[in-house]
Amino acid sequence: MNNCKSNVEHGGERKLKYMDAEKPPEQPHELLGDHRAGLLQGQKRPTLKTIAEITGLAIATVSRALKDAPDIGENTKKRVRSVAKDIGYRPNRAGVRLRTGKTNVICLVMSTEEHVMNHTAQLIYSVSTALRDSPYHLIITPVAAGDDPMDPIRYIVETGSADGVIINQLRPNDPRVKYMNEHGIPFATHGRTEMGISHPYFDFDNERFTELAVEKLVSLGRKNLALLAPPEDQTYGKQMIQGFVKTAEKLNVNFQVFDTVNSDCSIADIQHEVSKAIHAPNPPDAIISGATSAAMAVVTAAEDAGLELGKELDVLAKEAVHFLRHFRKEMIVVQENVGQAGTFLVKALMASIEKSGPHQQGLETPSLDTD
Repeated sequence: MNNCKSNVEHGGERKLKYMDAEKPPEQPHELLGDHRAGLLQGQKRPTLKTIAEITGLAIATVSRALKDAPDIGENTKKRVRSVAKDIGYRPNRAGVRLRTGKTNVICLVMSTEEHVMNHTAQLIYSVSTALRDSPYHLIITPVAAGDDPMDPIRYIVETGSADGVIINQLRPNDPRVKYMNEHGIPFATHGRTEMGISHPYFDFDNERFTELAVEKLVSLGRKNLALLAPPEDQTYGKQMIQGFVKTAEKLNVNFQVFDTVNSDCSIADIQHEVSKAIHAPNPPDAIISGATSAAMAVVTAAEDAGLELGKELDVLAKEAVHFLRHFRKEMIVVQENVGQAGTFLVKALMASIEKSGPHQQGLETPSLDTD
């Protein structure tokens, strides 16, 4: 775009509007100082108009820059956000809602059954970080064990308390997805369903994870493999089992899936069932775990039985933070980048809220940790 400017008539005033939004006004610092002084003297709270006057941009441009609109340049966004921060600008949420019908709130609905050291903390951190320079505020709604997972979704939709929702722990036929899709509320999911409903999502390829795990363990000479999978009624648990069974059959090795416990069970229950498997005839010589704490329980049970990790038994697991190799350096680890997932989900959800283009969908392909 050419570096040029034009005079624009607006409300009887002649204001300078830069056609190249990347070019700063000639004296922004003086204007910013004046506004700071005015705010200190008790003048009205800063508005979009205040930022527009300081930057020399149109109010609409300022508004779109603060919303991270894709058609606004990054330099302009940074400059607008910097001025907004300097003068203490905060959108009046009540006014925004009256004017636009929007709340500027994104709700992250998460189960409290998730392991804090693993997915939950990482997802919360990455989502909140991605929202830091946006007009949106984050509300976290926990769902405790035994609660109806539909309750918070119905509340958000019925009260209009958020512009968009992020959920995880997807099921193949998830009623939350069906409900939000039918009621037209923008949402994004950490995981996928099998419902044929198009929506923003980011997922880890859990089927490929267990395929990779089986291939690695067989290459190490292991012949009796076991999988401690997530609950099978959740999509990623089903995907892990599919990849595990398919690849074990293809490579002609013995395999079993723990059916009395899953990776969401208590550490005590996991240790008990793994101990039983280790002392049974034809015990596993390798165990794959779908969660960090579950993998630690497997290792504890194995060591209590006198097995040496990396010799009599291999344990391979996926994790969201670099921890397991510090716990036991003999473990084989696949990393899941939950930070990337949170950032992607925020951008995809905001695009859906703004109705800017088709649904954004991402899939992380796993690889073995070679550190």
